[in-house]
Amino acid sequence: MAKQSLKDLGPAEIQGKRVLVRADFNVPLDGSTITDDTRIRATLPTIQYLVERGAKVLLASHLGRPKGNTPELTLRPVAQRLSELLGKTVKMAPDSVGPEVQQMASSLQPGDVLLLENIRFHPEEEKNDPGFAKALASEADLYVNDAFGTAHRAHASTAGVADYLPAVAGFLLDKEISVMGKALSNPERPFVAIIGGSKVSSKIGVLENLIGKVDTLIVGGGMVFTFLKAQGLETGRSLVEADKIDLARDLMAKAHAAGTTLLLPKDIVTASDIKAEKASATIPADRIPPTEMGVDIGPLSIEAIRRALADARTIVWNGPMGVFENPAFAEGTRAVAEFVAERTAAGATTIVGGGDSVAAVEQMGLADRFTHVSTGGGASLEFIEGIELPGVKALKDKP
Repeated sequence: MAKQSLKDLGPAEIQGKRVLVRADFNVPLDGSTITDDTRIRATLPTIQYLVERGAKVLLASHLGRPKGNTPELTLRPVAQRLSELLGKTVKMAPDSVGPEVQQMASSLQPGDVLLLENIRFHPEEEKNDPGFAKALASEADLYVNDAFGTAHRAHASTAGVADYLPAVAGFLLDKEISVMGKALSNPERPFVAIIGGSKVSSKIGVLENLIGKVDTLIVGGGMVFTFLKAQGLETGRSLVEADKIDLARDLMAKAHAAGTTLLLPKDIVTASDIKAEKASATIPADRIPPTEMGVDIGPLSIEAIRRALADARTIVWNGPMGVFENPAFAEGTRAVAEFVAERTAAGATTIVGGGDSVAAVEQMGLADRFTHVSTGGGASLEFIEGIELPGVKALKDKP
């Protein structure tokens, strides 16, 4: 069921209303200096839309993993950066709930912005405590969730407040669920999924959900070696999940039965260690020596992926092809990123999600060459897996 967003609300539902926006301001810090403000910028369209329409905006977010009130995880640096980006003062609340916050919320004027203190300073947040959710909700007239990155968590500020306030999606969250939702439910074909990462165990649900939906499923990263082992091949010192070998064999059988082409690497780049300064060799995938481990896909595999993507009209990518953090083993991931970017230019819908693959395309300066780069790591993974996200489920359905 499609969810209501800010676009579905009339002026009278916004003008002069106190609007609680759950944002994702979980930004990296060096002391009190924000080193990457991407997540702050991502929510600006929602904030500016509300400000321009005379809303009284209250912003809620977590930062890090505090154990109670942790001063070094204050959101004050975010308030300062937001003030710069919005060109107006963003007031900072001393807490996220309580009499003083209530007073500040009540005194807001149309167009004002108030940032609540780190929501996770209260353990009740992650417990989705009804009393805490109600206290948060009492500060506002309307709830807007624009934090896709936490939408897979049933917390007080992501799901609980929707029990007490009308709840709609912000522009960022709406784009996430509409773009990815269409790709998964009504894709233009051929539909190709590229799933990488280190372990099969972390992607079981994703792989199972995609088999039968996609035309081609490309598997890369460390999980490849569990599939190779399931075929009876030697994998040397490569990462293998012994307890998932039967599962890998079962997934290959399911793909065959469903008519989904399952593409595994033809050749592997090996090294003695993932921290090695250079590769030892590039060899066929069935000839990995006992002393070596696979760290990337080789040129034959890269070419096979290029051919598989050549006419793709919908591409979903989650997870790197190798140990991309080491520049010596990043070529497979780089090549895939460039191939997918080329398909975007050709008019295909291209989506990249998952922390590592998003980090890879950002490092390579290619993030603006995809249809959509998801802001949610775990959330995008669960969405692709077909799991209903609590933060999305809580929003009002469209009529």
